[in-house]
Amino acid sequence: MASVPNGLHYTKEHEWVLMEDNIATIGITDFAQESLGDVTYIQLPKEGENITKNDPFGVVESVKAVSDLYSPVTGRVVEVNQPLLEAPELVNQDPYTDGWMVKVEVKDISDTEDLMEAAAYKEYIEEKG
Repeated sequence: MASVPNGLHYTKEHEWVLMEDNIATIGITDFAQESLGDVTYIQLPKEGENITKNDPFGVVESVKAVSDLYSPVTGRVVEVNQPLLEAPELVNQDPYTDGWMVKVEVKDISDTEDLMEAAAYKEYIEEKG
């Protein structure tokens, strides 16, 4: 069973968000990395770029598939996880700490209101099976 930490918000596209004031740390969930298999390449926006809620902001490639990353919030990228770009397997090893992708200064904090809490996301992935 995939790990689903409490205290994060989750999307139906399997991204997670940690909100700290108006900064959102974004990554993919344990369920997503398990589904993808070994991640071989990650493409992310550059610092200073704007990303828009529900729009693709990057790409994850694995031995099984190529998947778009969808932004759970609208805002400006303030930090990119540079070590992840050089060692994409970090997302397989620990998607919630070392495997985070970007930090975004969120334009409107209400962007997170329609995201799932841990319990709802667990139900969602169990239904997906």
